[in-house]
Amino acid sequence: MIVSFTLLNIPAGTSCIVQGQESARIAGLAIIPHRIEESIRFRRPRDPSLAARVQMFIQGSALPGTFDGKTPAELLAADEWAWHDMAAAVKPPEGALTVWTFNAKSSRWGVGQKFVATGENLPDATIEIVAPQCWISSVTCVSSDDNVMPDTIVAHIANDSDVSIELKGLRLWIPKDGTSWQVLWPQETIPLSQSIPNRDRGFIRLKTNRLPLTYAALELQTSFGTIWAHLRIKRDAFDISGGWVNDTLTHEPYLKLLNSLHVNTGQIDHIAGYTDNPSLYERYPIKLFNRLWPLEKWDTDEWLPRIHAVEFIGEPQYGGGRPVPPQEVFDKLLPYRISRLPTSVTLSDEGTWRWYSGLSDFPHYDAYRVVAPAADAWREYDRWGGERIRWGAPLETIGTMCRSLRELNRPVPCAYWSQGPHDGWGGGFFNRDGRKRRSPTPDELRSQAMHALSSRITSLYWFNLSLKSLLKFPDTWEPMARIGREIRMLEPLLLEGDAYDFERRPKSDGTPDWELASIASPTAALLFANDTAYVPDSSESVFKFGPPRPVEFSFRLPPWLRQPTEVFRMDADGVHEVKWAIAGERLTIQDSRSQDAVYIAAINDSVRTGILQRRQKALDQEAASPVDMDALRAIGK
Repeated sequence: MIVSFTLLNIPAGTSCIVQGQESARIAGLAIIPHRIEESIRFRRPRDPSLAARVQMFIQGSALPGTFDGKTPAELLAADEWAWHDMAAAVKPPEGALTVWTFNAKSSRWGVGQKFVATGENLPDATIEIVAPQCWISSVTCVSSDDNVMPDTIVAHIANDSDVSIELKGLRLWIPKDGTSWQVLWPQETIPLSQSIPNRDRGFIRLKTNRLPLTYAALELQTSFGTIWAHLRIKRDAFDISGGWVNDTLTHEPYLKLLNSLHVNTGQIDHIAGYTDNPSLYERYPIKLFNRLWPLEKWDTDEWLPRIHAVEFIGEPQYGGGRPVPPQEVFDKLLPYRISRLPTSVTLSDEGTWRWYSGLSDFPHYDAYRVVAPAADAWREYDRWGGERIRWGAPLETIGTMCRSLRELNRPVPCAYWSQGPHDGWGGGFFNRDGRKRRSPTPDELRSQAMHALSSRITSLYWFNLSLKSLLKFPDTWEPMARIGREIRMLEPLLLEGDAYDFERRPKSDGTPDWELASIASPTAALLFANDTAYVPDSSESVFKFGPPRPVEFSFRLPPWLRQPTEVFRMDADGVHEVKWAIAGERLTIQDSRSQDAVYIAAINDSVRTGILQRRQKALDQEAASPVDMDALRAIGK
């Protein structure tokens, strides 16, 4: 459903009383159960406790008290909770809303449990922790132009219940200014009239006036009850970043190479001779992705369009030998809540990253599948007929971890550090696995990125793009450029879409063959097929894919896309016709493929036109940045 509404203008210093409200109450809950991906293998048994992240939406003037008789600080000290935000709670005026969040750690706070919550001016309440049957699965805020303040909200709703639900209205709660991010005031309720079938999905696309860059609550009124979400409003864009780029950003040949790879972001802040050199920075702008402190320097109208996110804690699950506790991560990021800057945290270990759920506005993870350190145990994967290897792990576990991170942090979008060329996975310990090539092959590189894209990430970061690494593995440039071009071709569909379906398709003997995943946007379904029939080559110790083979893929389509006007395959070379047929909810495609395929099922021809226009724009960008190998080698010396 596509609707529009205008934000109410609530001047600071005024109040907004909800009629009939006399005391504080719990207006709603958002519960995100923890999960463990059993297919990820570890050397030692991991903590099996499954708790939940709980958001309590409090309407009226209240402060948090105890939870089953203990304060948040006591629960943290007892290792029952991983983190909470209630030390920063304020007592809002009547008529306002605030959100109390805790992310638990002990199974005492998991699905099936209940607790008594108390608070100042809040009647005691018994709260059951239940897995939601209906929830807001993703929220993306985009801008119709280059303005840093978004003017469109796309929210996808999951209905996992046995009955159809009716969407009746949506209300946005926002603060009056960024310094009071905890206190949210109601906007006008937008009437809705839409059904979401049982065990299916739906979406709302809201055209607004400019949205403030701050925290907000979404209140979705349905026949099933009110559904809530809480997140930071930020302009979402699909950024492509590079690690370790800062040393050579003053050299134009290197900037041209990054530009040809469609890289527009780096882990940088101020780079002398680059960010303070308008003649260079304006021609080759790289968004900032770093500590960005002090706020008064970076939280400005000038810099906001050039900022990807705040990220400075490293990998807190490792923490240089001592894991950084989740609460400490929250405390480090807390000063940014009054700003307009979104935060991000790098996660690395699926075994415990549920305890870090919800900490940042744009979470991401890094995990690589060949010749790199990893949290999981690669020799524990019995994936290829009993053959176990030390130099690699199943490439499709990238998608597994992406889906885990996405579901633990919903409704905010996620990103992924994808494995690129790196000149640091060789020598000493790293050479003991029998593999000569110490970076991914082009096919291994592409496969990992495509598994991540098919899970619906909304930014991708290459590790790494240092000049030294790029020069050592120049055969990775073309696959990275092609992936960058394809991302640009699909960008609006990825941003406005949401993960819809996922299915493993084994061969008749039960061995892996394909994984099928879909992303549903308002105008088209992105249908991904990722080849899992690759094998480890014993002579080279690399993963190899076979030649194209005849395939027949069947995808379930979302309700609003079950009568597509056209279906085609797309890649960096353009669009390609395929044989397809519709039968009820499912689309069948016949093709000949290996490695991967991306199909588009569209409800109008503007989708194809837009993809081709964006492809041409990407090609023009590549042509405007010819790569000069001799100049790059001279810089490297």
